[in-house]
Amino acid sequence: MQTLISAKDRSFNYGDGIFTTMQVRCGSIQLWPLHLQRLQRSAAQLGFGAIDWQRVQQQAQAAITAPEQVIKLLVSRGEGGRGYAAADVGTPGIYISASPMPDYRLAQQQGISLGIATLKLAVQPLLAGLKHNNRLEQVLLKQELASMDVDDLLVLDQQGFITEVSAANVFLHRDGSWHTPELKRAGVAGVMRQHILQQADIARVNWGITELASVDAIFICNALMGIVPVHSIAGRALSVSTVQQFSKQVLC
Repeated sequence: MQTLISAKDRSFNYGDGIFTTMQVRCGSIQLWPLHLQRLQRSAAQLGFGAIDWQRVQQQAQAAITAPEQVIKLLVSRGEGGRGYAAADVGTPGIYISASPMPDYRLAQQQGISLGIATLKLAVQPLLAGLKHNNRLEQVLLKQELASMDVDDLLVLDQQGFITEVSAANVFLHRDGSWHTPELKRAGVAGVMRQHILQQADIARVNWGITELASVDAIFICNALMGIVPVHSIAGRALSVSTVQQFSKQVLC
């Protein structure tokens, strides 16, 4: 594990890396197999060099300093010379940090409000689903959110399809069934999203903003917050109880 970032590190220079943010509960990393699988798939898709994943797991476990906390694991392609080409890049770099666990209990109980973001996510199928280190769109989304009187923002891609919220995935309930964006053009395929998809029969859809008119419940999720209901979107009330019932089924 590396502790100092070189000026030649490609993650620092180009965002040429991937990361995952993990919840520690009772001293153990939750959903570790899914975090590891996503890291491995992403590293292979981006053509990273060989990584000792068993050693990475040991380093992540060694970084735990409290029973409840957050562990962030970042993998850089490695150090290289000037320019984008990665022909002479060295061994991938592993960076791990720990921080306090946020308290999401009030949001889980009462729900949150959503607005609609004006920023649209760029469409790039080769990067869709990856949690790569190019997060400037999310930085801009958080800036937009700070100027609005809502808790989070529903984000569309540039083709007008519902994709995610600023830092979490989204699930939508209609006609008695749950749906989630397919994420083949943009967005991050979250670990909690994957866990939920393994627990329930959920349709992957490509919906535009007009589809929201017939949605009666929404929740957002990621590996830290779990499932958080949305009590309103753009001022329209939604069912929190529908989400809470579903949450008991998949997160029991």
